[in-house]
Amino acid sequence: MSVEIRDLRWAIVAAQHRSLRQAAEALHIRQSTLSRRLRDLEYQLGATLFERTNGGTRPTVIGQEFLEAARRIVDETEAITARLKTRSRGESGRLTIGVHASLSAGNLRATLVEHRRSFPSVEINLVDGSSDHLISDLASSAIDIAFVAEGNSRWDDKSLSVWSERVIVALPDDHPLCGRDVVHWDELRCELLLLPQRGPGPEFLKLLISRIGCPDPHRVLRQDVGLDRLLTMVGAGWGILLALEGATGAAYPGVAFREVHDAEGATRVNFRAYWRQVNDNPSLRTFLDMFRQRYPDLSAPPSPD
Repeated sequence: MSVEIRDLRWAIVAAQHRSLRQAAEALHIRQSTLSRRLRDLEYQLGATLFERTNGGTRPTVIGQEFLEAARRIVDETEAITARLKTRSRGESGRLTIGVHASLSAGNLRATLVEHRRSFPSVEINLVDGSSDHLISDLASSAIDIAFVAEGNSRWDDKSLSVWSERVIVALPDDHPLCGRDVVHWDELRCELLLLPQRGPGPEFLKLLISRIGCPDPHRVLRQDVGLDRLLTMVGAGWGILLALEGATGAAYPGVAFREVHDAEGATRVNFRAYWRQVNDNPSLRTFLDMFRQRYPDLSAPPSPD
């Protein structure tokens, strides 16, 4: 017969109270039941754990050694049980999120701030990349969820329409276009454009082609660096940069931001959240629950009454 965790707990309580009657009351069991279980435990171990006298019940030397080990086992068991319970509820664990745009401002940043406030024990790991790169990571289970521009034909699993972000242009603050409230696409035709190879860079190139035709390749400087480096380059006069409004949450020396407009007004890029239905990460489940409350899918058919 193996020793049960319950037996360890009862022995610890008996040692704490030095009285079987008081220990039994604390455990909400009969004193005879506690006494019998302790004697069965001693029989299993082949050792006397407690001295029983009219003055109470005290651990023997061997009993003290046993109880020290029992406390470590019980504490570790309770800690593991608590961790597994919070993990199964999605209140702790790890969540890997693929991001396609800046987090200095905007909807995704606000969502992550709210999630961290609600689930501080969930470790968030952010992965940056282009739309195709993030979708590939998602398909291989390297990430749990990705937020990328809408219209990815490679994905046929779960997705949710979330938000749109305005397209902005980052300009050196002495650039002539800074004198305008907004900038139109045709005004960018002759500008030297910094184009990120990661993040929404490919989407910006598609926008350029659709709005002004294929840009002069000598007027496009492709850069494999992060947004902060690109904006630093803009401030140093290397060129201009297309970005999303989420990039405007931080200030960079020598950089000014303007919205990019077409004939219908501000140009916007729509975003979707993508994930795998078979992903059983509990932290993803709670994240999606919170996310659906913030961003109900307006493209979904209405539920029946």
